[in-house]
Amino acid sequence: MTHRPGAARTNAYTFAPSPRASLPGMPPSPPRTDVLVVGGGPAGVALASEFARRGLRVRLVAPEEPRAFAPTYGAWLDELPGWAQACLEAVWTDVRVYMTQTPTPLLRPYALLDNAALLDALLCRAGKHLTWTVGTVRGAARAGEGWEVHGQAGERWWAAVVVDAGGHAGSLRRPRHPGGAALQTAYGVVAHFDSPPISPGSTVWMDYRAEHLPATDVRAAPTFLYAMHLGGTRYLVEETSLIARPAPSRALLRERLYARLRALGALPGEIEREEWVAFPMNAAAPLPGPWLAFGSAAGMVHPVSGFQVAGALSAAPEVADAVTGALVASGPEAAVWAGWSALWPPERRAARELALLGVDALLALPGNMLPDFFRAFFGLPASEWRAFLSHGAGAGDLARTMLRVFAAAKQGVRLPLARAALRQPGVSGRGLLAVARRSDRTGGGPNG
Repeated sequence: MTHRPGAARTNAYTFAPSPRASLPGMPPSPPRTDVLVVGGGPAGVALASEFARRGLRVRLVAPEEPRAFAPTYGAWLDELPGWAQACLEAVWTDVRVYMTQTPTPLLRPYALLDNAALLDALLCRAGKHLTWTVGTVRGAARAGEGWEVHGQAGERWWAAVVVDAGGHAGSLRRPRHPGGAALQTAYGVVAHFDSPPISPGSTVWMDYRAEHLPATDVRAAPTFLYAMHLGGTRYLVEETSLIARPAPSRALLRERLYARLRALGALPGEIEREEWVAFPMNAAAPLPGPWLAFGSAAGMVHPVSGFQVAGALSAAPEVADAVTGALVASGPEAAVWAGWSALWPPERRAARELALLGVDALLALPGNMLPDFFRAFFGLPASEWRAFLSHGAGAGDLARTMLRVFAAAKQGVRLPLARAALRQPGVSGRGLLAVARRSDRTGGGPNG
């Protein structure tokens, strides 16, 4: 483990720089902006920053003034943009998973983001063109070629383009969750331990060992340990339910965490803070609408890992380029359409459809079979499981990996997976066609 501290104007639409404002001591904020972003989380601030870097006048509306993001954000180091790699609290090269008593090394560096440093970097990258406004958006109405956005306290803000980055529930539009929201939940603590709960210097990405629990409990509600050594006697330990509908309660996960730690002989001493995580994993690719969306409000949560911050940081420049170019060339409506096209092109939509089939398969697996499933998954060549967990994998790559996991899994795991695929024959068929097209391009079969 290591620690680490304008486009040209056209007749279609014109914009000009304006001073960053809205917080005490700053100049008055401009009445009109090119883009209004709803939400002050990492995704919203990242996209607002990229717009501002391109010379657009940007207003970001969030319920509070800028402060370090609250949740713990981990990410694969190789998925973070170069500038963000200077915003890390720690990096681990010893990253492992446990499905049995023998660990599987993942051989891929894993990072913990320094949330205060990340926010500072994003605001510095934005420069003077970003206005941070404290408020709560409750709606928007057409106003000429743009939008009049309404605040809860009666505020009115005008913008050419509106982006909903309001989190998992959205602010102006609600994400769709086929079959109902399936949640990832986790309860954890950052604490000091006299006896290490994991090997010092390591991160345990997933530990499904459950000998300390009755088999019936594991089958009904499987959970795993996610843990990081933060240096010295400090550790983050979380008991996590990967995905469930309905989800385990906070009380159950807390009980599970302490049962695990007792079994390890590693109960916490001084507790610095508790953590509780609950968010939907199965958002469908959203249909384009009059407002753009981004981050979890746009369904960008990875449906297997639950990650989205690294993906949002990486996608923000591409989306900002598309919106800025179209805004200058063709106006606000074209800019929103260009943003949706950059965020969710057809290949990415096809991949999400297939990934949601994988979610249904995981939901159908009895809990005691999940270790066997992930043993087959992490037994694949590293390039394949890494691609599956990335935000940019195509439908052909996903389908090929799913077929390989099916072939490598035990017979008891295959039957629920097959049933899930047969329940959605259209999606399964399109996945097989994607594999065939990929094979035609590469000259190999599904296993090549």
